Amino acid sequence: MQRYGIEINGGAEYHARLIAEKMSRYFDVEVFTSTARDYITWKHHYPEKYELVNNIPVHRFPVQKPRAPKTFGQIQNLIFEEEHTLDNELQWMEEQGPYFPGLLETLEKRKDEFDYYFFFSYRYYHSYHGVRRFKDKAVLVPTAEHDPVVYLRLFKDFFNMPGAIIYNSHEEKEMIHKVSGNEKVLGDIVGIGSEIPDRFNHQSFRDKYNIREKYFIYIGRLDENKGVPELLRFYFRLLSEEAIDLTLVLMGNSVIDIPEHPKIKFLGFLLDEDKFDALTGAEFLVIPSQFESLSMVTLEAWAVGKPVVANGRTEVLQGQCRRSNAGLWYTNYDEFKKIILLLNENRELKEIMGRNGKNFFHNHYSWPVIENKYLKIIEQMDTRK
Repeated sequence: MQRYGIEINGGAEYHARLIAEKMSRYFDVEVFTSTARDYITWKHHYPEKYELVNNIPVHRFPVQKPRAPKTFGQIQNLIFEEEHTLDNELQWMEEQGPYFPGLLETLEKRKDEFDYYFFFSYRYYHSYHGVRRFKDKAVLVPTAEHDPVVYLRLFKDFFNMPGAIIYNSHEEKEMIHKVSGNEKVLGDIVGIGSEIPDRFNHQSFRDKYNIREKYFIYIGRLDENKGVPELLRFYFRLLSEEAIDLTLVLMGNSVIDIPEHPKIKFLGFLLDEDKFDALTGAEFLVIPSQFESLSMVTLEAWAVGKPVVANGRTEVLQGQCRRSNAGLWYTNYDEFKKIILLLNENRELKEIMGRNGKNFFHNHYSWPVIENKYLKIIEQMDTRK
């Protein structure tokens, strides 16, 4: 994994930690990762080369070359906009980071100690070279999004190499099949579970953050790729056109400026307890993200019986909404406006969608379901030895 730690509580890194911890009930598990915490610079953060994280042994390796934004921008422009070579793409991967060859060197030295290697996130150095090295013993969890990276020539044969692939969604599986023709590779659509508290207290959340009005909520990193600027533009336009009694609550670390407005509550990063209390008090969750392989917070909203409003230009989100009957999606402002007004006024519809979401989560994303799928993949790989 490119990053790993308790402080990293979202995305593929959180996904990887939950799987490591769950699978440690059945197997001896060790984690190999970098010393970085920041996913943009990859600068050194964790001082320990070895530590236990929730009783999982974690080995950390220093990033030898933190990202140089100018160099990375130049090579990225080249591979996405101009004629280029395979060597250019390999250079892009190294410049993207994290570049920490010590991890693979250690795995090579200890290769006889492990039955299987699980590589998370296909687009990084450790996965690309690790899968190519260990092949039949490699299980890839690609967490692939529908962006230009997946179409690089680097990955055309790559997805045919692992012993198995664990996909996050139907859309991700279909996209990778289309890119690489890897239908014969063992695989399943699994995704990820979530730790859902036994009890919720939305009134405690309201009191703590002085929120008295009805609200809908966004939870996650606040940046351009997550679609937050567009969400704000759409919401401000809606407020200018309609007298709507609905506040937008924003939770998460932000790398963009959040405008001050009486209908905007920006709370920053909050712990899981606050997150679930906030979700249960919300009218619905909004997911404006432009790139997703699987949205964990969407699944968490459904787990607590809340509808979801998603960016329909993201195929994974639209597909999840269709299959669950627990979400609506928009592709432009007019659709966004109609959906927000509809859910703000129709309580019966929200309750029906909330029940659908709970059932969908229980049937497909509860931890017993997820764990059994992982165990089945490993059992199938065992029979091939």
